[in-house]
Amino acid sequence: MKPESIKEQSMKYKETLSKAADEKYCLRLYVAGSTPKSLRAITNIKRICETHLKGRYTLEVIDIYQQPSLAKGEQIIAAPTLIKKLPVPLRKFIGDMTNVDRILIGLDLRPA
Repeated sequence: MKPESIKEQSMKYKETLSKAADEKYCLRLYVAGSTPKSLRAITNIKRICETHLKGRYTLEVIDIYQQPSLAKGEQIIAAPTLIKKLPVPLRKFIGDMTNVDRILIGLDLRPA
């Protein structure tokens, strides 16, 4: 199989960006109380969303101590955990969301 040229990769990247520009993102962040790591995750994901998804996202923050049934239903095994529900595919991120590049790649806002 022939490797893609730079031009082909660039065109695919532009197509991905144009599709992403129209899509609404549905995100859920599961945190464990108001620990420093949870608060950092909330701050970081809000900053990422406002910078890269302004006006195109909903973010629901769920405290697993206050709503354990929601965490169980999503099979949350660690907190903080971010779940991208929409657009598909569903993706999960664990940690305090400080690795912005990893989050952007996982949200399909930047190529891998």
